[in-house]
Amino acid sequence: MIEDIRDNQSGTQSGDIYATSFPILREGEIVTGTIIKRLANAVLVDIGLKAEGVLPLEEFRNPDEVVEGRQVQVYVDALEDKDGFPVISKKKADFQLAWETIKEKSGNAEPVVAKVLHRVKGGLAVDVLGLDAFLPGSQVDIRPVPNMDELVGKEFEVKILSVNWHKKNIVVSRRALLEERQEALRREVMARIQVGDVIEGTVKTLTDFGAFIDIGGADALLHISDLAWVKVVHPSEVVQVGGKLKVKVLSLDPNTGRITVGLKQLSPHPWEKVEEKYPIGSRVKGRVTTLAEYGAFVELEKGIEGLIHISEMSWTKTIHNPAQVLAVDQEVEAVVLNIDKENRRISLGLKQTMPDPWSLIDERYYVGQRVTGKVKSLKDFGAFVELEEGIEGLIHNADLSWTKRVKHPRDVLKKGQGVETIILEIDKENRRIALGLKQTQEDPFYRLTQEMREGDVIKARVVDIPKPGIVVSLNYGIEGFVPLSQLVRGGGKKVKESYQIGEELELKVLRIDLNNRRVLLSEKALQPQTPEEEEETKRLLEELPPDKFTLEDHLRDFKDL
Repeated sequence: MIEDIRDNQSGTQSGDIYATSFPILREGEIVTGTIIKRLANAVLVDIGLKAEGVLPLEEFRNPDEVVEGRQVQVYVDALEDKDGFPVISKKKADFQLAWETIKEKSGNAEPVVAKVLHRVKGGLAVDVLGLDAFLPGSQVDIRPVPNMDELVGKEFEVKILSVNWHKKNIVVSRRALLEERQEALRREVMARIQVGDVIEGTVKTLTDFGAFIDIGGADALLHISDLAWVKVVHPSEVVQVGGKLKVKVLSLDPNTGRITVGLKQLSPHPWEKVEEKYPIGSRVKGRVTTLAEYGAFVELEKGIEGLIHISEMSWTKTIHNPAQVLAVDQEVEAVVLNIDKENRRISLGLKQTMPDPWSLIDERYYVGQRVTGKVKSLKDFGAFVELEEGIEGLIHNADLSWTKRVKHPRDVLKKGQGVETIILEIDKENRRIALGLKQTQEDPFYRLTQEMREGDVIKARVVDIPKPGIVVSLNYGIEGFVPLSQLVRGGGKKVKESYQIGEELELKVLRIDLNNRRVLLSEKALQPQTPEEEEETKRLLEELPPDKFTLEDHLRDFKDL
């Protein structure tokens, strides 16, 4: 670019003969020059020296201002650079010319007009008296501006916050000016209104927490909780920007200047006659508005909601989530259970609209009755069987089999399986029915006692060899137990070496425990016994009376032998 400028000036730089004809200029002065030529990205300006000054095109705020022959004021940074060209700046000249005005306006706190040029990081670039200034985003308005791009090209008054000559920046604020003017209006308004007055206003802006109402030049807050007696999610449900409405003055704070108003206070509270409209025990209809973990909220009318707790949804089913029974917007009928007017709560019941199947349980079922049902669920302790809709009974593991020690009901039953049982117990108060599966069949232990007596000699096969002794198989799936002390071949660790699973033994029946359904056997009793051995057998039977003896007890008593 320098070569182009030199070529352009070759006709004007003809030697020292013209040097004496140039005016005397000083560095740091503002002079008036004439635009000689506009290049691609620069402008040549004649300021009366041997060479023209060069201004970057970007120093002109409006490119249309660059017209050959037009005068322009520039600041002389240097009379010439290393190439002999004067160093000039239009921006510095503009800034210096406007400086005194800016300084005066700033000192007097006078507002100035700013035009928004474009958006920049952190705020807006604005033109103030022909100079670039910065308007921070937080200073654009009293409340946050959703879209600052919409302000580009607009003009408004601002207050000068700071001017830095060395850094050549100006910071302005529109918010400060608005707050000052609003404060003046607020003081004027507060002088003529009182708490309790009903006044007219215009909806100015909406926020998530409420609406700001213009009441004659001052802003009053209409909080979302004071919009209506009903629950309001967003103020736009009740009011719209620009809408006029009457509000009641709720508070005036001279110290902060805050004014709050209410809209709902101009209409009666819907809870005033709630007990008359919804007496306890009455049936009501409403719409499900919300589902929570603990229940469902039902709108009876605008401003009045009741709660159906999850425990009040079914007489018979265990409801884990209200969505199992109800859905949002569903119309539902319920019974009023309780009214807490002070805390504005109504308890509703859904199950109360239906008959309780347990209320007539004694008329439909009795102990000893054979019933059929379907296995609904299997737990560690037993199986739940559905007898009818809402009525379930429990078969405990102990009542699943006469002969097997059932550790889990899945060993005997499957979910969804149809099954016949006998009712063992009915607990109406606690809504429980005990069922028995094994009771539907004859007790094999009873049959065994008809065929076998204490003192009989029998043959039985070994089915297990636990530490305390040997378990043998008897008829009808019943097991008998031979303690270590009643074995002939060795004891302790030698038992598993001396006896084999499946081996048949000849044994004597020492005791048949009908109550606890166990049989105690002895191999040693068939052999000649010493007085000491006879005494040991006698002591064994005395220590294990019939009403205490079970195989589990015996295994526990002899586990350390």
